[in-house]
Amino acid sequence: MDTPAPSERPRRGGGHTVTAAEKAQARDVSLRRVGRLFTPYRWQLAVVTALIVASSVVAMASPFLLRATIDDALPHGDVTLLVWLVAGMLAVAAVTAALGVVQTWISTRIGQQVMHTLRSGVFAHLQRQSLAFFTRTRTGEVQSRITNDIGGMQSVVTSTATSVASNLTTAVATAVAMAALSWRLSLISLVVMPPAVFLTRKVASMRREITAQRQRELADLNVTIDEGLSISGIQLSKTMGTAPVLIDRFTASSTRLIDLELRSELAGRWRMASMSVIFAAIPAIIYLMAGLPVTSGGMTIGTLVAFTALQAGLFRPLMGLLGVSVSITSSLALFARIFEYLDLPVDIADPADPVAVDPAKVRGHVRFSDVTFAYPGSETAAIAGVSIDVPAGTTLALVGETGSGKSTLAALVARLYDPTGGAVTIDGVDLRDLALADLAAIVGVVNQETYLLHTSVRENLRYARPDATDAEIEEAARAAQIHDLITTLPDGYDTTVGSRGHRFSGGEKQRIAIARTLLRNPRVLVLDEATSALDNETERLVQQAFDTLSEGRTTITIAHRLSTVRDADQIAVVDHGRVVEIGSHEALLGRDGRYAALAA
Repeated sequence: MDTPAPSERPRRGGGHTVTAAEKAQARDVSLRRVGRLFTPYRWQLAVVTALIVASSVVAMASPFLLRATIDDALPHGDVTLLVWLVAGMLAVAAVTAALGVVQTWISTRIGQQVMHTLRSGVFAHLQRQSLAFFTRTRTGEVQSRITNDIGGMQSVVTSTATSVASNLTTAVATAVAMAALSWRLSLISLVVMPPAVFLTRKVASMRREITAQRQRELADLNVTIDEGLSISGIQLSKTMGTAPVLIDRFTASSTRLIDLELRSELAGRWRMASMSVIFAAIPAIIYLMAGLPVTSGGMTIGTLVAFTALQAGLFRPLMGLLGVSVSITSSLALFARIFEYLDLPVDIADPADPVAVDPAKVRGHVRFSDVTFAYPGSETAAIAGVSIDVPAGTTLALVGETGSGKSTLAALVARLYDPTGGAVTIDGVDLRDLALADLAAIVGVVNQETYLLHTSVRENLRYARPDATDAEIEEAARAAQIHDLITTLPDGYDTTVGSRGHRFSGGEKQRIAIARTLLRNPRVLVLDEATSALDNETERLVQQAFDTLSEGRTTITIAHRLSTVRDADQIAVVDHGRVVEIGSHEALLGRDGRYAALAA
């Protein structure tokens, strides 16, 4: 199997080792690509922007209403004017609040749709990955990308666009209003912009690096949870006495997360705090400038109060814009991890122009033509120059020592891998020319390791064919010799099987898996040690069911027990990836070769 280089492997006890590739990939995320996620919602974003602009424009009336109240209505005792001005202030507040609610609803909906697209896209793309990807990738790592990384970018995706538009519009409108009141004082208020932008860029760079480290640590934490709290993991830790080690590993990872979270929250905080002090000092400078004849320009008290109110209001959108800049930059580390999975090449993909077939009419003639296969990263071929012809409706048994290549040949029939040389065909059609959905309908597989979903027995069986009726489900269960057992369960077919089916014995799980495969009624059956977990009596009953169901279909069986394959039409002896003998049981015994030695 393909395994990562030593430098890329996660450290079991000390967190994740950051590779140069990860660092480079975290830097090289295009904002344009992130922006394309919002392209389908450009009209909704336009509406949100219009609402934000309208809200900002309406809000700018407040300081002018305040100036009129102080300079005109109050000094002259004009009650009518005062009432209209107060009513105007209330109306401005009500309108801006209503517009804010509408734009928040639309923008949040857009953000959630984008996150849904990312989640669904990553999940669908990973479903198309070959087994080689999952054998070299930790399960917790995959889960972390879909949950932690996409969840971590929620605030950025749902509010960034509207936050930028809102703060930018408010800042511009406020600056225009300030200039209209006093352009001299406006210049004083804006002198803080250059240092603010510089400090923000420094803070954003720090946050981005810390965010990437934090997400990698979260992935490590997920791996520890998956390995330590699954049914199999708990069973292993209890029988091996490794619970204290797992607890220490989890505690160490969680402790590192505390440090990373603190660093993420406090990164550059003193820089931003210094900006707050500067912004707070500006009003004092404005009062000083308003009192100097050179800079006052005959300013009224109402103008000064309105201006300082605007200046105080300018601080919020400016800091908001700077904060959004920090959030966007740090979130690029999350987008980098998501795009990395979305950009994974698909090794086993549908052909561009698949051969049209009707699975129900396929005869099931399987042929291995000079097939060679090496696992990714391996210099030794697992299968080398194998040629086997399996006529439709016949049975081929593959026997040999562990690691000889039997399961690899079976995996090639199901196209879990593609041969690196030669071809595997069904009815003369190369498997690589068939649509994956058609191939899945043609080839049914029962593996040595049975995987059951954490749901009812009925739903586990219906997973193979969602449109199957209850009668068809029970018929398949009877054929697999499991129906009688199911009916004795507390809820019959509606009994929950438990996590990975642990409430059933190995033989019971195997028979449920056999029933699930038979429900698909495939033309080609691949049985990879399918009866290995059965006792002798159950094995005999299931074998009888297979003998009946194999009528008219091609069956490829892998078994260590030669008693289960002696009636096969062909028996191929596999050794170090090569077929060294092939023939019937009697013929192979007569040769007194490798098969005879295995049967002895």
